[in-house]
Amino acid sequence: MQEQILALSKEVSDLATAKVTEIQSVMRTTKMLAMNALIEAGRAGVQGRGFAVVAHEVNAISQQISDIAQTLNKTMADRIGALNQVGTTLVQSQRSARATDLALNMIEIIDRNLYERSCDVRWWATDSAVVEAAARPGTDTAIFATQRLGVILDSYTVYLDLWVLDLDGRVIANGRPDRYPNAVTQTCAGASWFRQALSTRDGSEFAVADIETEPRLGGQSVATYATAIRRGGATTGEVVGVLAIFFDWQNQSQAVVDGVRLSDEERTRTRCLLIDAKGRIIASSDRKGVLSERYDLRKTGTDQDAYVRPDGTIVGYALTPGYETYRGLGWYGVIEQVPLRS
Repeated sequence: MQEQILALSKEVSDLATAKVTEIQSVMRTTKMLAMNALIEAGRAGVQGRGFAVVAHEVNAISQQISDIAQTLNKTMADRIGALNQVGTTLVQSQRSARATDLALNMIEIIDRNLYERSCDVRWWATDSAVVEAAARPGTDTAIFATQRLGVILDSYTVYLDLWVLDLDGRVIANGRPDRYPNAVTQTCAGASWFRQALSTRDGSEFAVADIETEPRLGGQSVATYATAIRRGGATTGEVVGVLAIFFDWQNQSQAVVDGVRLSDEERTRTRCLLIDAKGRIIASSDRKGVLSERYDLRKTGTDQDAYVRPDGTIVGYALTPGYETYRGLGWYGVIEQVPLRS
């Protein structure tokens, strides 16, 4: 609707300008004819005096009409300019609100998705095969755990791999040994998620790492969730190892930013992004700057809002609201939309 107002305003402005120009052109012709008439009346002498009076009146009326046309042109320009400004403000307000809503929806989808990951890791850490592999390290328990993790991965295709680690950070079983055969030769003792998982107070807690590329998984970007494996699968049992799950961030996050509900026209001038708490781009609909650039987000002091850059680009953003027991990681959804070009 706002776009229609602006379009109609422009049409009215163009029409008014054209018609005023036509009036002024006619008046110039009329004044020229009046002037010629005065010249001819002067040549006619006494016989031309009456005609000269008429020519003077025609010239005066032409000037009055020209003055009215100029005043109308200025008044119309002022009013239409004000109307355009109101329309532009309405359009920006509408688009800003839409950009904010889309940004919020995008980050909410991520939150719900990652909430499920936090549930998965805590649940699977109580699986008997996983618990036995950590509590009684050996070839048989490792093989059984590998088979069990493989079954899980067949159903949960959003993961790259699942690892069982001992207390020293060594991988003792993984769900995709055919794809990542060297995983069991790795040690993760220095990984922040491993140390945090060992420090969890009970089975309700978990650790999560920032999005990173994982060289042990072919350099793919992952969201890593981990928690302690406890003896007997008990919530407060003795810690016997760690379960780490690697969410296929690159493919899953790309599906989210690509899936934002945009019209075909909007999609050509819109960039959808996810940025982490440090401002690093962790997903982008144009695939640019992911894990390598920081985004200069001008926050206005609220969790979700929008602002307009000097070039007319609208930036709508929303802070992760969390979902259920998942508090989020301070990430933002961002919608960046350049203005329509006339």
